[in-house]
Amino acid sequence: MVGQHRPVLIREVIAALAPQDGGRYIDGTFGRGGYTRGLLEAANCTVLAIDRDPEALSFGAEMAKGFGGRLRVVAGTFGHLDSLADAAEFGPINGVTLDIGVSSPQIDTPERGFSFRTDGPLDMRMSLSGQSAADLVNGLGEEDLANIIYQYGEERLSRRVAKAIVRARAISPILTTSALADVVRSAVPKSKDGIDPATRTFQGLRIAVNDELGELERGLTAAERCLVPGGRLAIVAFHSLEDRIVKNFLADRSGKSAAVSRYAPPKDVAPPSFTLISRKAITAQPDELAANPRARSAKLRVAERTDAPAHLPKGA
Repeated sequence: MVGQHRPVLIREVIAALAPQDGGRYIDGTFGRGGYTRGLLEAANCTVLAIDRDPEALSFGAEMAKGFGGRLRVVAGTFGHLDSLADAAEFGPINGVTLDIGVSSPQIDTPERGFSFRTDGPLDMRMSLSGQSAADLVNGLGEEDLANIIYQYGEERLSRRVAKAIVRARAISPILTTSALADVVRSAVPKSKDGIDPATRTFQGLRIAVNDELGELERGLTAAERCLVPGGRLAIVAFHSLEDRIVKNFLADRSGKSAAVSRYAPPKDVAPPSFTLISRKAITAQPDELAANPRARSAKLRVAERTDAPAHLPKGA
């Protein structure tokens, strides 16, 4: 059942955030409420849940009825979680959690167009608004398509894929997940690891449609601005592109970035705004891996807010 959806690394996320009675927490990627429920059941705390998916918001409104005012669900993107919390007069913030990427319910709903495993419209929009994957596939030039597939999908044969897409759409628009997957498979040979040749192209388009990497960067700095000293940040990422952004951000904010050469001109260094709770990413335990293969690629990174000011944006 949908209500029984169990998010990846739920035990580790709740342990990392260590919710306390009276605390206030933000779940920036509500989905089907797994992390939110875990927080609310672990302590007599309050959660502000954020999502841009209308279906998730509807589910959240029903779920909130069972928590006596301790759950508030708002529409928006976690890149603006600080301003959304301000608008809701919700604070001070003791913890923020984000589960980056597409949720299992989205993948499992063919009508959303995230997966090629079942046929559906080529959509991929988390918010159900704005440009869809079909708009990009049928409207972008060959070079722009290749760049998206290479940069966000990490597909080595991106130019071959883009060329095949342009050739196919000249005959007929590519409007379904199956149609796109077939085009990609015609351009990319099967791999020995058994991963479908269309996987990386679908990933690249989904990230582009939803501006997922830009959203992640904005969400990290928003969390930095709104967390109180001692507040925890827990981020679960599934792909190397996302995890690299989180890892580099936390390294920079905790003062663990690569040391500057002693021969380089001196420069002002802002005091660390975070302390790393674990130097290495936390991964799923064997029992979770056996129950949920999706957990294999999940990496959790956790940091605690210091009392230093949030770092200024580069160039400020």
